[in-house]
Amino acid sequence: MEKKECPGCAMEVDRDAEVCPICGYEFPQQPASIKIMAWIMVILLLLWLIF
Repeated sequence: MEKKECPGCAMEVDRDAEVCPICGYEFPQQPASIKIMAWIMVILLLLWLIF
């Protein structure tokens, strides 16, 4: 099971956790569309640099 570090208390919590069970820190959620757009921009930038 993958873990991530809580920035509020520095404890390791499950990667899928939305709220830290120790301190109650709410992890920000990014929509999938933002991640997809970021990858598209990276690919376009690389293509621009190559050609």
